[in-house]
Amino acid sequence: MACPKVGVIGLGRFGINHLRCYRQLSWLGLVELVAACDVNEELLEARMREFHFTPYTDYKEMLENEELNAVSVATPDHLHRQIVIDCIEAGVNVLCEKPLDVTVDGCIEMVEAARRKNVLLCVDFHKRYDEYHQLLKRKIEAGELGKIQYGYAYMEDRLEVPRDWLRKWAHMTSPAWFLGIHYYDLVRWLLQSNATEVWAKGKKEKLVAMGIDTYDSITAMVCFENGATVCFQTCWILPDEFEATVNQGLRLIGTSGIAECDAQDRGTRTCCETDSPKQQSHNPAYLRLRYDAFGREWWEGYGIASIADFAQIVSMMLDGAKISEIKGVFATGEDGLEATRIAQAIHESAESGTIVKIER
Repeated sequence: MACPKVGVIGLGRFGINHLRCYRQLSWLGLVELVAACDVNEELLEARMREFHFTPYTDYKEMLENEELNAVSVATPDHLHRQIVIDCIEAGVNVLCEKPLDVTVDGCIEMVEAARRKNVLLCVDFHKRYDEYHQLLKRKIEAGELGKIQYGYAYMEDRLEVPRDWLRKWAHMTSPAWFLGIHYYDLVRWLLQSNATEVWAKGKKEKLVAMGIDTYDSITAMVCFENGATVCFQTCWILPDEFEATVNQGLRLIGTSGIAECDAQDRGTRTCCETDSPKQQSHNPAYLRLRYDAFGREWWEGYGIASIADFAQIVSMMLDGAKISEIKGVFATGEDGLEATRIAQAIHESAESGTIVKIER
């Protein structure tokens, strides 16, 4: 099996998971982690010491100097478009963090560029790799739930996320873009149906009062081509004392059954005087740490599996497989486009107060 040469652009809170995954795969001889880029020189140096790659502060220089087969893009949402297009134009396969872009037009441009250059464009919608969700998909495909009529999905973050994690660019995104996009894709994938129209309502109160001009919460009702209607609720103003950074779940009701997935409460809790908050609920299905026989950190979970799957697909392509021949769970650029269609329509509806039909 071919060994792809990979790079990472954006080494912050989510980029580190790409570095972890590629380092582990390099220990197995499955990829070569060649280079990585970040504009924050202090962060770049720290990541370089830990993961051992050629460092760059200019991704264009990295693309020019290194013979890369694949790149992960994990920069802030609004920066994805140009970086991804430049990677595609360089003939490099791309895994982009969600959302693919914050505009439908941007997504279309990226998808068309990937088609023209015949390179792989994937989006890291890792909710597809959650074992709970894969079980649900198998039951839906087998017809065990009957025809899905309606559903409810929610994803909620503690206030620390917009206030601390994303303070520099929280005003350029929203809970729909940052959180909801996961479930817009997940439900569309589970139902194998595109969205047709949206009605949404948003609230701007708490964060605006803190000087962050973005929505506290957004509730949206989305209709799909197969007749199902799903309500999505997103927010990122849960109290700092809430036991988990993320509270999330999904339920779908069909003519023959019901399915409920509590993706936050995995049955693992701790309560320590040194933690804040003291009681914490953990999601080891997303990310968990063990140590291998050499005492090295080894990260597992669906947050790693989606990245590893991309690397394997690139390896298959280097061995001669065609993009059209590859099947699986991974989300394509077209999937990223459809999720963005939903998110953009939700924002348009929240701002106008009217039902927005999704045009294609």
